[in-house]
Formats: sequence, C-alpha cells, structure tokens
Amino acid sequence: MSLSDLIQETFHALSSNKVRSGLTILGIVVGIASVILMVAIGQGSQASITSSIESAGSNLLMVMPGMGASQGAVRQARGSASSLTLDDAKAIASLPDVADVAPQSGSNAQIVAKRNNTNTQVYGVTPEYENVKSVHPASGSFITERDYKSATKVAVLGPTTAEDLFGTSSAALGQEIHVGSMTFKVVGVTASKGGSGFNNADDAVYIPLSTLQRFLTGTKSVSLINVQAKNADVMTAAQNEIDTLLMSRHNITDSANADYSVLSQADILSTASTITGTFTALLAAIAAISLVVGGIGIMNMMLTSVTERTREIGLRKAIGATRSAITTQFLTESVSLTVIGGVVGITFGWGVAKLVTRFAGLATQVSPSSVFIAVAVCAGIGIAFGYYPAHRAAGLNPIEALRYQ
Repeated sequence: MSLSDLIQETFHALSSNKVRSGLTILGIVVGIASVILMVAIGQGSQASITSSIESAGSNLLMVMPGMGASQGAVRQARGSASSLTLDDAKAIASLPDVADVAPQSGSNAQIVAKRNNTNTQVYGVTPEYENVKSVHPASGSFITERDYKSATKVAVLGPTTAEDLFGTSSAALGQEIHVGSMTFKVVGVTASKGGSGFNNADDAVYIPLSTLQRFLTGTKSVSLINVQAKNADVMTAAQNEIDTLLMSRHNITDSANADYSVLSQADILSTASTITGTFTALLAAIAAISLVVGGIGIMNMMLTSVTERTREIGLRKAIGATRSAITTQFLTESVSLTVIGGVVGITFGWGVAKLVTRFAGLATQVSPSSVFIAVAVCAGIGIAFGYYPAHRAAGLNPIEALRYQ
C-alpha cells in the first residue's frame, strides 16, 4: 500500500463516523491541554520564584536566627529568634570577604492612610539595605544615615503599597501613613522589582531600623542580616568567615548547636528549584491520568472499528493484504487520532495558560520542551493503545472474517 493510499484510507475510516472520532479526539485534547497547563503553571512559578530570589541582590548571603545551620545545610531549630543583634552585623561587616551588611527586622502590620488601608510587611532597615538588596527609589529618597541615627519617623513605600494607599505612586510622596499608633511621613517610593508572595519587595513599607526598634518592637535584636560578598568567587569563603565569627561571638563550640543559619542565594535557589520541580511533576502526573483515560478511549474505538470492519479486513487479506499492511493501517488511524488531538490540545492548553496569567494572576510558562514532549506522548499513546486492536485485526482468519455477519 502506497503512502497516499494509506492516508486516504485513514481519512475515510476516521470520517466515516465523525461523532465517535470527535469524542475520541476530545479525550486526547483534554488530556494534552491539562498536561500543558499544569506544566506551564509549575514552570511559571519556578521562573517567578527564581527571578524574585535573583532580584534580591547579587552575591548575597543571609544570616538568620533560630535555625542551626552550617555551610548552607539547614538543621533543626535550636536557638531563639532573637539570637542576632546589631553588634553581630557590625562584626560581620569587618570580615575581609564582606563588601557590605544590611541588618533588618520587621513584621506584618496594618497600614492606614486617610480612608485607605492595607496589610503588608513593615521592614526596619539601614541605609545600606538599598544597595545590598537592590531596592532603589523611583521617586523621593531611601532611608538616609541621618534618618537612621535620629530614628526619624519616615517611610519608603513599595509601588504596590503606594498604589493601594494613594491610587498612584506619585501621589504618595509627602503623605502620612499610620502604623499602629505611630505616624510616618512618606519620603520615597521604590522602583518596581516584580514578584509576589510573602517577600514581595513591591508590597512593603521600609522605615529606619532604629525607629522600629525604639518605637515599635522595643528590642535590639534583628530578624535577618543581609551580607553582600565582595564577588561571586568569595561567596563560600565569606560564608565560612561568618560561621567562624558567629560561633566565637555566641560561644558555640559545636556547629550542631548553632543558634543561627547562613544561607546563600545558591542554597535558596537549589531548594526552591527542588520544591517547584516536585510540584510541577506532581501536577503533570495528575493531569497525565486524563491522557491514560484518553488512550483507553482510543483502544475502545479501534476495537469497535475492528469488529465493524471484520468483513473488510477479511476481503483485504483474501486479495493479498499482508499482516504488516493491516497492522500499519490500524496503527496509522490510532496515531492520527492522537496527533490531531495533541495539536488541538497543545493550542488549547497554551491559550488557557495565557488566560490564567492574564485573569488569575498566576505566572505560567509554556516551554518548547513541554510541547515536544506532548507531541511525543501523543504518538506514544497512539502506538501503545492502538497496537492491540491493530494486532487483532491483522490476526483475523480471512475465511472466518468473510463469513462474519
């Protein structure tokens, strides 16, 4: 049988019962679209998290209290959440491979401005925070050394917070906001960095760390020390220096009892990638169940087709059609169903992913690799679930097939 004859026979067989073929293709469309969408959501989340971590600053190390860790390996919490102080930050700043240090502290709070309010993170920071964390003002100014030393009641808003409270970022400058019973004057609005979730730099309020400690928390401890290494090559050395220094300052002889943790961006990215990768695989696995159901639908259709076309198969074999020709015919029909469903499913899944990003606010990312895998899976399903019906058709006895009523 020539290729053109094979294509014509396949088209005739599938179009002879359009409703059944359409429903079978629909099962594949739903399965492929589900896989494309779930993988797109997982990969989009991973890209968003990675971008958010990388935008936090370059060559960044983070020293956190209350979680015993060394060399980026986080262990069970043994210390208290107030084990780090400003003196620790000052000592770290003197290390040879450290370029700058920016301690911070803060918590979630209700912010009120005139008739509007929002719930967001209030960070007490030092002037160094601007460069270490790459949080630069788009308008106005950031926390200055004078603000920090004088513990002035000034605030810098993230663009999202500014829009929530004042409608536009430009309208926020010079206005007053209320954090609890305290009133702060807005002196700046930061440039947008993008991101979402709990540590969204665009949805935050920055005030002098000294102001936060004196008027809001009443403590001298800090919740995080951001450390910028001199360059990427000395990240590990800087991490070792910090670990040695804090163990000495905190009188710790066994690293297993450390009351702090030192993490690098690489550690966080690795952990985030592992989590999001597992999340993506789980979503894809759940969606793939519908593909299996679609494959069973194809097998059911092809078995029905074999039964309906028994006399046709017998006639073909009687006039010289080989087993391989019969097998190829039915496999081609099966693969055609899945490929058509796959192409439509990829297009549909891609479109839904775009709509999810636009209207639901969830980051999605359809990669070429996921599309290629989807096409390969379609062909694989067509062959896997079409082989048995094709093999059964090829094995029919021509005489018995011709007698079939």
